[in-house]
Amino acid sequence: MRYRFVREHAQQFPVTALCRVLQVAKSGYYAWRRRKESRRAQANRPLIARIKEAHARSRKTYGRRRIHAQLRQEGLVCSRHRVARLMRQEGLRGLRKRAFRATTDSRHSLPTAPNLLVQDDPTGRRRDFTATAPNQVWVADITYLPCAEGWEYLATVLDLFNREIVGWAMQSTRERSLTLRALAMAIRQRRPGPGLIHHSDRGVQYACGDYQAALAAQGIRPSMSRKGDCWDNAPSESFFATLKGELGLHDLRLPRAEVRRKVFEYIEVFYNRQRLHSALGYLSPVAFEQRYAAQVA
Repeated sequence: MRYRFVREHAQQFPVTALCRVLQVAKSGYYAWRRRKESRRAQANRPLIARIKEAHARSRKTYGRRRIHAQLRQEGLVCSRHRVARLMRQEGLRGLRKRAFRATTDSRHSLPTAPNLLVQDDPTGRRRDFTATAPNQVWVADITYLPCAEGWEYLATVLDLFNREIVGWAMQSTRERSLTLRALAMAIRQRRPGPGLIHHSDRGVQYACGDYQAALAAQGIRPSMSRKGDCWDNAPSESFFATLKGELGLHDLRLPRAEVRRKVFEYIEVFYNRQRLHSALGYLSPVAFEQRYAAQVA
């Protein structure tokens, strides 16, 4: 690896200086240059190029598992361990998720709904975050994103079947119009039938009369997390952690308009249609639903 570094930077710095800094013998470096490249190294060169290309297409967010799945989908047969080793060698790594923080206010006297996603269990820990078809269970939540002017709030509606964001909205306040707009988008795009379960936390934005009336008008059954239990809405929280970690907005502090543009592009172009999801067998949400529709047909 040191010799390779010297070769890659020999046009910028003297070889003697590079060898001295890296503590390698100049004679050893030139002997390495004259040595014939191994078959393994020759085979790795095109694979490294494909790995770098896949990593770049993922906005440098994919780790070894998703890179391996992406290469397999493209017809390239290689082991996950080999991909991991080459990624370490090239200094490639995925982005890590940030911790989640709640943004809704459950300190109110409005009526709340029972949690329909908790199975019969004395401990109350057997949460069922599965669905066998689209528009069976939606989960909704709100998060905040930093921008140069302050905070920007994002409300989403996620379909548990394929983890697709079916509705979302952004604005600079947490007023109920934020969640109502996200719900309206989800209903307009998916046109669900009666009986759909809509799960959220107990925040006032979801417990208010306007929101509950919008659910009732569509025959949607409300479900809410238990008080103080953030794990009852884990799929939404996982998506927010992924979005924040992969966009890196906390470190950028971009103008509000730029934050909105990046979120739009992330959700509508990358996350829903391109990003491989481990819970979906490393398919994107749209590809997973398309496969389901083909099987049903």
